[in-house]
Amino acid sequence: MRVALAAVALLAATPALAELKPGAAAPLFTAAGSVAGQPFTVDLKAALKKGPVVLYFFPAAFTPGCNAEAHAFAEAIADFKAAGATVIGMTAGNTDQIAKFSSAYCAGKFPVAAATPAVAASYDVALKKPDGSASGYTSRTSYVIAPDGKVIFVHSDMSAAEHVNMTLAAVKRYQATRR
Repeated sequence: MRVALAAVALLAATPALAELKPGAAAPLFTAAGSVAGQPFTVDLKAALKKGPVVLYFFPAAFTPGCNAEAHAFAEAIADFKAAGATVIGMTAGNTDQIAKFSSAYCAGKFPVAAATPAVAASYDVALKKPDGSASGYTSRTSYVIAPDGKVIFVHSDMSAAEHVNMTLAAVKRYQATRR
């Protein structure tokens, strides 16, 4: 029932007006999250010190598309690490279930965190209801952020199908320019 309600809410929500564009400064944040079901503080500034970051926003934990996307990122995590990237998932939906989601679908391989209204707004991923009010969900938008804090790639599509492949390709292109 909860999944059905979330799906209806997502269909009624309208997309964000415009995600951040390549070249924009990625807003820094810290957020409460989990890795493998354990509490974890996500700190974008600290993650960027290690290399590029794939920051992907998804609508809600434990919904079919988000489950598939998290699983796909978990399956590809070795490729992201080999390319020097850190993956971070964020959502504003079903945030009370993030710890369980981080074990079940992220397989404990990367952190997933709660996107506060401020973080969702700063990345322009907050979905709106038809009346313009906040829906409590985020769009499915993936960013690749260079260590200098600049957005180098954006993919915003409610279909989860290409987020992993496109962000991995963007990380590899970025790393190729560094050699």
